[in-house]
Amino acid sequence: MAWKSSVVLLLAWLVAYFLRNRSAAARHLIWTVAAGAVLALPVLSVSMPALRVSTPAVPLSISTVVTAGGSSAGARPSVSPLSGSTVASQPGIDWRTWLMWLWAAGTTAGLLKMLASCAVIWRVRIMARTSSDRELCKSLALSLDVRHSVDLLETEPGSMPMTFGILRPVIFMPSDAAQWSDERRRVVLLHELAHVRRGDVFTHLLARTALSVYWWNPLAWIAWRAFLKERERAADDLVLNAGTRASEYAGHLFEVARTMRFSPTAAVAMARRSQLEGRLAAILDSGVNRKTPGRALAWVAACLALALIVPLAAVRAQDPTSAALSADVDATIRTATSLKNHTMLENAAKAAEGLRQFDTAHKLLKSALAIRAGRDGLQSVDYGMGVLKVADLERRWHGSAAAEQYYTEAAQVLGEKPEAGRALLALGTTALVRKDFPQAIEHLEHAQRVDASQSGLALMWMAVVRQTEQKMVEAESLYQRAVSTQEPKSAEAALIRRVFAQFRRHQGREAEAVDLMTQAGQIQVASALPPAPDRSPGVLRIGGAVKPPTLLQKVEPAYTEEARAAKLVGTVVLYVEVGPDGVARHARVVRELGLGLDEKGLDAISQWRFQPATKDGEPVTVAATIEINFRLL
Repeated sequence: MAWKSSVVLLLAWLVAYFLRNRSAAARHLIWTVAAGAVLALPVLSVSMPALRVSTPAVPLSISTVVTAGGSSAGARPSVSPLSGSTVASQPGIDWRTWLMWLWAAGTTAGLLKMLASCAVIWRVRIMARTSSDRELCKSLALSLDVRHSVDLLETEPGSMPMTFGILRPVIFMPSDAAQWSDERRRVVLLHELAHVRRGDVFTHLLARTALSVYWWNPLAWIAWRAFLKERERAADDLVLNAGTRASEYAGHLFEVARTMRFSPTAAVAMARRSQLEGRLAAILDSGVNRKTPGRALAWVAACLALALIVPLAAVRAQDPTSAALSADVDATIRTATSLKNHTMLENAAKAAEGLRQFDTAHKLLKSALAIRAGRDGLQSVDYGMGVLKVADLERRWHGSAAAEQYYTEAAQVLGEKPEAGRALLALGTTALVRKDFPQAIEHLEHAQRVDASQSGLALMWMAVVRQTEQKMVEAESLYQRAVSTQEPKSAEAALIRRVFAQFRRHQGREAEAVDLMTQAGQIQVASALPPAPDRSPGVLRIGGAVKPPTLLQKVEPAYTEEARAAKLVGTVVLYVEVGPDGVARHARVVRELGLGLDEKGLDAISQWRFQPATKDGEPVTVAATIEINFRLL
């Protein structure tokens, strides 16, 4: 945003410079469009498809993401069985995070100041009384072709004439204006009505909001001052075009600026002393262009600005590794398509996902799916399994709702074949998450029928549905059937017991819950994954002269929707190698938990940043294990 907003504002300054011989209204239009553009940039940047550019690879700290919905995932350092030492944790926020907080504080202060100013003006509006010059105001409004109904109110003596209101505009005049000459009242009202005709209150609030968001950028302050200057000169031009003599108008403006007090920042005031000299010179210069641009020019300027900021907003930074992967994607797809080898693309998709390049992984899997379709047909089991791979990727990155259409397609293609069981289970849990309980039961019963190996999990999810519906007796019966049905030494059997244990714990049956958790632990030990792999070449153990790495910043792993629905809690144990750059690589699961929490742990660890381990003062790569504890609050 810093670079993009600076590009937009600098370009606006250049355009305004080249239009220096055009009217003030034309230059004011440029600054107004620039304010709208920089406000649109953040919205477009998060909603537009990414247009990535390569940047030097530097380790970046990433802000912590806290899970929503009453759940939380916590991670703590733990003793590594490979080293006998602890990966130390050091609280703290890096300089980027401090800058973000500083930006947020400045933006909040600016917006609050503007809101307070609006509140003051509304209070003045409520307390003010109607001015005796109301009929004069109506006749002058007709002469300027002002189509709004404009109220004219009196404020305290000595206050600056000003305009406020977008849908219901109002002009505030000081009560001692009755002592002015008729000509002064006329030109002051003409000036304020010029602001109403031009819609300057709306553009003022727009530009002030942009300044509040980009307060740290010197270009934003330059743009703000130029915006105010050109706005007032454009209003002056309308007054002069209405037949007012330049010398008389300059004299009245000078007296108003000299004797009147300044107004709140949210209102459009008649005069600012800091700009008075330049305005008077422009008023008295007969060679100044005073033409008012039409609506067509405003639309053209808006369209040109949109054409500029849309591609600018789409630009994203990308490290060289990701850029190289993206450059190779098309070549990989062409090669795999010519060989009709979908496995090549699916392996490449796994590598892209490891680099957290979801768009690339999705593109590769869709291309692999096309190969499966061309080779075996759209109704084949092989094609259905390819759709399942796409669905699983969508679910991991975007949640069950985004993956539902793919799981539905896979279930339709696979029909009554056992391979459909996994898709039906996913559809059942998706329906459970959105609280469509009848649909969830229908999918889960279907999964139980077509695939006996999924029967235990299907029964567990049906129990979760009944538990959510507060049908506790039926839920317990289903949990017991799930325990007895599932193959007793499988990872699924441990998962079922953990979920069942939470059910009993919530019922106050702690002893039975502990017994189930003990059984789950025993199953997990019996079916444990292989121990942490041998260390990569050059990876050291922590201990002796090798000092442990220090955790500088972590990203909290999020709960999956399925784990939250099942109220699953537990611990994932990961093996990692922390390099000299402070990044954890070669992460793998040592102890599983299930329901997508293992993957969430791996994804979070990839974003952690460490102060690297050292040996004799030099950064080195070390091996460690980290426990991630998932708990529901």
